[in-house]
Formats: sequence, structure tokens, C-alpha cells
Amino acid sequence: MSAYDEHANCGCQEYNDLSRRNFIVKAAGAAVFAGAVPEWVPKVVMASSANGARDVIVNIFMRGGADGLSLCAPFADPNYYTARPTLAIPRPDSGSVNKGTALDNYWMFPKAMTGLVPAFLGGELLVVHGAGLTFSSRSHFDAQHFIEVGSATDDTVSTGWLGRHLATSWPLNPAAPLRALAIANGLPLTLDGAPLTIPMPSPPTFAIGGSAATQTARSAWLANEFYLDQDPARAAALDVVSTLSLLKAINFPGYKPSNAAAYPTSSFGTGLRSAAALIKAGIGVEAIQIDIGGWDTHVAEGPLTGSLFNTMSDFSNSIGAFWADVLQGNGTYNVTLVAMSEFGRNVRENGNQGTDHGRGGAMFVMGHHIAGGKVLTKNFLPLATPNLQDGQDVKVTIDHRDVLAEIVANRLQNPVQIWPGYTPTFQGVTK
Repeated sequence: MSAYDEHANCGCQEYNDLSRRNFIVKAAGAAVFAGAVPEWVPKVVMASSANGARDVIVNIFMRGGADGLSLCAPFADPNYYTARPTLAIPRPDSGSVNKGTALDNYWMFPKAMTGLVPAFLGGELLVVHGAGLTFSSRSHFDAQHFIEVGSATDDTVSTGWLGRHLATSWPLNPAAPLRALAIANGLPLTLDGAPLTIPMPSPPTFAIGGSAATQTARSAWLANEFYLDQDPARAAALDVVSTLSLLKAINFPGYKPSNAAAYPTSSFGTGLRSAAALIKAGIGVEAIQIDIGGWDTHVAEGPLTGSLFNTMSDFSNSIGAFWADVLQGNGTYNVTLVAMSEFGRNVRENGNQGTDHGRGGAMFVMGHHIAGGKVLTKNFLPLATPNLQDGQDVKVTIDHRDVLAEIVANRLQNPVQIWPGYTPTFQGVTK
């Protein structure tokens, strides 16, 4: 890894290269089940016992560097409007057709994010502003790596924070053949090191490759061929067969969301719909990761009607549908959803009506036991130049690991220290 180069204002050929490289490497190199021993392991090997009350976690990575100041904008700060003459979200009291929706007397959601207003008003959505990496990097590659491994500067850590959680906690269902999945073509680094974990781009159509006419025969061959073999080959083969049977038993096409929730037909929306079906099926899945791209907005950002508007609409409407389907008025399902990006964007718009790579961004956390209905900040200052990181960015005042660690400890019920070289400070994210 090109350890600490900063690629500010790079025009994002780097992001294009990163996306292609991730697809090729992860699709080619991901084992069927990622059960390898983590390269970095905590001193405590395993949490003491299983806890059936702990949450399933849905982890969303907003790849590309999402503009936190468009996702949740500070309408009470005049510096925001000075810095963004063409990109700023109109105030809630502006009378504009594109005006935002006030969340309090300082922050607002833009029109594209109104899909999340019901969850926010329901007290189950928390926005964390000024969150991110404490180490200053504007490189997609470096920042994504550090976010996913849960480290700030140590590029020798190769397992993911969520993978380490799963590797150090007892399964919710000891008989489950599948503990975690990524709705993706390859296994994300976040889940690297997790036992019984698999990537699948489409759970409804997941199968052993080949003709549909011979699916049953190939599954039978896999089970019979490895049945008398030694572990881990035997266990992996049988787990694959069991997972295929489990997924086949879930009626994904006929799944009817609760509360008339309407998921977008985008890949992100259909991914969250599949995640809801998997959680409600109760098959023992403990963690689901889904990525959503489209956040690298150097040119013609368009938060009111253009590209970013469309991405934010997909993001908010999909997560809003998931909340209505799985959480709204329903205490049956213990679920925490968290969404984050590798960094935010510059406070000032650039000359192409876009924004360049920045620092502090916005995280989103949702669940029954999340201290929601507010925007959480820590020493967040007005966006005047003297208050900005390097005179251009929102400062990172909340380490993203503080948020994740509190979720792991309090909602995933894992007391093990899984953060290399870091002692988290809880920020009041859970209740």
C-alpha cells in the first residue's frame, strides 16, 4: 500500500483504479468461507458466552467519500452558504422547492434525505457529524483500508474490525452454517477473518455456478464427495450445501415487507430488501455488509437535482424502507444499522461545482437501542476558515472507532478489545 500519500484534488482516477482493483482482487481471492485465523488477534480469544439478545449488525460502506455537509447540512451557519454559493441546501424557512427539513435549530436533511426523516423523528436514527479517521489521509485507498481494519495508521493489520468481532464471539445460533455475508461480488476487508462468512451479490439467486438443471445434482455431489474427507475441507463443503438449502427455503421473490415499506429497485435497495428477508428468516446470520458507491463528487455534484441528489435519495429511501420494514413499531428484531464513508469533502465547493476530498464526515446509526433523534457532535465549530482542518475541512472530532466500539460492546455484546493499539471512548451512541 502506498502508505500515507495524500491524493487531494486528484480528479479521482485513484478511485476508479481502486474500484477495479477491489473487484478483481476480492472476486478472485475470496474463499467460499473466510475462516482463516486473523493476522491480528486480541489477547482475549473469545467472549465468555453467547447472548441471544445481541443485535444483528448491518454495516453500510458509502464508498467514494460522502459529502457530510450535503447529507446533513448546518443551515444555521452562514459560513456554510458563503463556502457553497451553488451547492448549499436552501434553509428550511427559505420557501424554496428544494428547501431542507430541519432536524433541530442547526441541522437539516436535504430534500433527497427525507426518506430518513420518519426514523429520525421516531428516535431510532442518530447522525454523527465530524466523524472519521484521526489520521489525515485524502487517499481513497488508504482511508478505506484504515476504516475497514479499524486502525488509524497501522497498515500491517489485514483483518477487518467486523471480522474480528465475529472471530471473538460465540455464534448466536451454533448450528447456523452462515454467520455473516457481504452482498457483494467479493468479500470486503471489513469482514476479513470472520468465520462462516461468504460474499454473494444476490442472495435470492446464490448458487453453485453452472446450469440450473443440474443444481441439485451438483449440490449432492459436493456433499457426498467431501463427506468422508477431513476438516476444514469437509466442514466447508457441508456448510456450503447447508447455506444453499437455507437460502433456497427463503422466499425472496415473494417476500412482503412490513408497514408497506417500498424498497427502491436499485442494487442497494434490493440488497437491503434481501437483508431484511434474511434477518426475519432467523437463520442465524449475525452481520451483513452492503456497499453503496456514487459519492466521489468532484464535478457537478448536484445535491439539489443532480448526481448526488440521486445517490442520497437511493441511500435514504432504501434505509428508510428497511427501518419501516424491520424496526418501525416492531420489537421482535434486534438490529443495529451503521453507515459510514472513508472521509467527507472540502467545506468550500471547487470551480467545477463539486467538492474535493476532505476530512470529517457524517455517520448514520439506526436501531431500537440507539440514542437517536438527534445530531451528535463534539466541539463542532462554525465553518469559518480558522476553525477548519488545514483551512478547508471539517475537523474529525469523533473517531469512527468510538462509535463502532460502543456498538460492538453494548449492542453486539462483545467485551473483547478488537481495536489494535486503540482504547475507544464511548460517545453516548447507544442507550
